[in-house]
Amino acid sequence: MGLRLVCISIFFLIASCSTNSITVSSSVASVSTGPITTSAPKTDDESQHSLSSVETSTTTIAKRTIPEAFAPVSILMETLVEENGLTGAGLIVVDKDQGVLYHEHWGDFHEKRVSLIASASKVITAGVLMHLDDAGILDIDAPISDVIDYAGVLGNITAAQLLSNSSGLVGLEINYLYLCNFSSSGTIQQCAKSILTNAATDPRTIGPDTEFRYGGPQWQIAGAIAEAASGKSWHELVNDIYAEPCGMEHFGYSNPFDQFTFSDFVYPDWNGDLSVLKHTDNPNLGAGAYSTTGDYGKFLQMHLNLGVCNATQVLSPKAVVAMQENRTGRIYNSSIKYGMGWRIDTDPTGNTESLRRVSSPGVFGALPWLQPEKGFGAYLVIEDKSSTRQAFTKPLFDLIETAVLSQREK
Repeated sequence: MGLRLVCISIFFLIASCSTNSITVSSSVASVSTGPITTSAPKTDDESQHSLSSVETSTTTIAKRTIPEAFAPVSILMETLVEENGLTGAGLIVVDKDQGVLYHEHWGDFHEKRVSLIASASKVITAGVLMHLDDAGILDIDAPISDVIDYAGVLGNITAAQLLSNSSGLVGLEINYLYLCNFSSSGTIQQCAKSILTNAATDPRTIGPDTEFRYGGPQWQIAGAIAEAASGKSWHELVNDIYAEPCGMEHFGYSNPFDQFTFSDFVYPDWNGDLSVLKHTDNPNLGAGAYSTTGDYGKFLQMHLNLGVCNATQVLSPKAVVAMQENRTGRIYNSSIKYGMGWRIDTDPTGNTESLRRVSSPGVFGALPWLQPEKGFGAYLVIEDKSSTRQAFTKPLFDLIETAVLSQREK
């Protein structure tokens, strides 16, 4: 286990036609007259999905009809998957008013593919505590010593500081003092107690709201606060707050970092089979969630709709806005703009009042983002590494925005 933990501690052609849609999938298998059609062999998993199919002389072809506006996105994604030698990829785009605008997968990926999402977990974790704050169960601006009795000299830290990577504790650094963060053994409460005990005498610990330190053990403490305040386990909270109201069927938390081998920031050898993923009472809350593209899309849709998911108010509008606020800049003038779970990318001109994009990127290639003022969001998953993801996102951001705005005009 030690080697695995050390490794993980380091990381941290445009088509046109007479209709408004075209039929595409991941690789060319046949060409016919009419709308451009690309196709891929139908997998066992895809046979369970609501995809149309057509028999050819060699195989059964799975086809997906997509809006014409997104044809350039589809073609670019197919090209990038091939050029980067990936097993597959998935992408979903959601609109505040119209719901899912675009949902497609390439290679071996499909709608039921479950992926580890690394730091794309953070904004989901933050939302759990914001929900409890909305309900009056937890005050995110109150000392954590109001909720737990083992915080000691660090009891003045608040949940808001934990969720904005501003607690003063170490972030993602190699140190044996905080390895419980990456272990499936024990419980969240035991891990949080160990972290706070060690941090109290760690010379690297500084005062809260003085420096941005990304990730690390502070996220386990946030989970411990949520459990203690609510009287529920983390798994129960996630189910009650997200899974049930939003209909998220393949979503949850684990702590895969002592189960799989991680090296060179690359996604582990896991194909999404939940039956082999360990259950743990100490899930990694900063980077241990898993999800399908569809389930993450429901989460993004909830944020776009000011906290409403299937007519259930999961988060208050105030909480949604607070999570997207540049808290680190407002409180201690940090050059790194961060809310609670969201990285804040402001207007290129530097106008902090004009929010351009919020995101929560993960080291394994997952990237959720919202453009709140324009009312849409997207989630990309590639199961590779962050450097590969960057090759996708740079051209995709503007292309997806163009497609969304074009689709709204239809």
